[in-house]
Amino acid sequence: MYRLLLLFLITIPSSIALCQTIRKDDATLTDLIRLIDRKQEFMEVKEMKIRDLVQVFNQLGDYDSTRYLITKQLYQEYTPYKLDSAIVYAEYSLQLARRHGNAEWITESNLDLAALHFTAGMYIDSYNILQDISSDRLPSSLHVKYYDASKRLYKFYSSANHYDDKYEARSDLYRDSLLHELNSESTQYQIVYAEKLLDHQESEKAKTILMRLLNQSEEENHERAILCYALATVFRQEGNIPLQRRYLIQSAIYDIKNAIKENAAMQALASLLYETEHIEEAYKCIQSSMEDAIFCNARFRAYEASQIFPIIDSAYQENEAQKKDMLTGFLLLVSVLSIFLALAIIYVYRQMKRINRVREELFEANQRLQELNARLNTTNDALHKTNLEVSSINKDLAEANHIKEAYIGQFLDLCSTYIDKLQHFQTVLKKMVMGGKMDELLKRLKSRDMIEREVKELFSTFDHIFLHIYPNFVEDFNALLMEEERFVLKNNELLNTELRIFALIRLGITDSSKIAGFLHYSTNTIYSYRTRIRNKARVPREEFDDMVMKIGRISKI
Repeated sequence: MYRLLLLFLITIPSSIALCQTIRKDDATLTDLIRLIDRKQEFMEVKEMKIRDLVQVFNQLGDYDSTRYLITKQLYQEYTPYKLDSAIVYAEYSLQLARRHGNAEWITESNLDLAALHFTAGMYIDSYNILQDISSDRLPSSLHVKYYDASKRLYKFYSSANHYDDKYEARSDLYRDSLLHELNSESTQYQIVYAEKLLDHQESEKAKTILMRLLNQSEEENHERAILCYALATVFRQEGNIPLQRRYLIQSAIYDIKNAIKENAAMQALASLLYETEHIEEAYKCIQSSMEDAIFCNARFRAYEASQIFPIIDSAYQENEAQKKDMLTGFLLLVSVLSIFLALAIIYVYRQMKRINRVREELFEANQRLQELNARLNTTNDALHKTNLEVSSINKDLAEANHIKEAYIGQFLDLCSTYIDKLQHFQTVLKKMVMGGKMDELLKRLKSRDMIEREVKELFSTFDHIFLHIYPNFVEDFNALLMEEERFVLKNNELLNTELRIFALIRLGITDSSKIAGFLHYSTNTIYSYRTRIRNKARVPREEFDDMVMKIGRISKI
């Protein structure tokens, strides 16, 4: 019993995976099955179109020429939909033609009737009509329709009489005549020629023609359904079952969407699905094909469907019986599982008793934990006092930082003063040179040299003090740059101009004008330096200044 349960649990995931694979492979087949259940929607669209034509027909009065054209439209709408109604309007067209005395209309209406009769399985009636039409006196405009009707009559009749090849041969002769009359660039010519190639086992050529026509076709109309069915026939000849099924499905879908009841694709698809053991789908398709044939009163299609329907129905009933047996097995398995469930409930009840004992032990452990928690609270109080002391220390550090910033500001102001003096001296010296005051110039030069030495000492002092605070500044700053853009300092050089700019930024002086005043540069020059260095960074430009501000933070702490 345990083995049976284990086998069931192992089988479920694999069965689900198999079903998902089938649904994935047969996605278009699933769409077709859904469309079969929606056939009535497309039939209502067809009926509405026919009703509109009938309304126009009833309002025309006695205008024979116009009534004849509307009757032709009604005949064309009914031909693939309901043969009995199509025959009624074809006969009415014949009456109008005779009343009007138009010989061409009479012949055309007779050809339409002949085509309807052999589609309905009335081969003798169709043959008699065609025999009464003299091909020698036939208007050139009706040659195509005459040869096409004759070809299809013998093709239909040969399908019902496989033992005699003469009907197939006659159909081929009329097909050759039809090809001679058709424009070689027309779609009808290409389809008929592809049919001929297929009969001569030249499937590759036929496939090329049909594929080109299908790619050129944009509307989901009856012509596209015919092309898909023809391609399915090509792939059947080649033995390519997946592509045969694909194009049969497409053809059947277009037939449903256009409410085409006189069709061959659905029946052919049912046979193929039966052969590939898709029994349920095959039953659904053959049932739909039978319904269409009966609705349309297409006796030939009904006869063909009736040949395969009992076979598929038998397989379907057998499949349903197997499902019932499987369902019975599952019910038995569920019963066994119910017994296991009852045993499991008893087992859970016993476990609950054990859990109650464990709960009592946990209660005692909880009491001990509460005692430990009390001790922990005491420890937390001590930590809180320590945190207060740390907070006080942090306040002292913040005050020290404030003082540091104040001193840095005074230091920078002092530096700016020296630099301003130097700049002033340079201006004065220029004036003296121009005025020729050499004695006073020499005195001033001595003072200027002294100030320049003081400025250099000032920068040197700044570099020493800054690197004392941030000893790894140069290495950390270079780490933010691309390797080929890193700074290499000269001998006895602590910081260069670019490093000194970002040293001031690290100290919190971010205003370019203040940095320019300290370093004796213009604000634009400082801005250019900063932009150029950011472009050399290997970190995002917008994050560069923030990364500089983080240099030495850990070492300071």
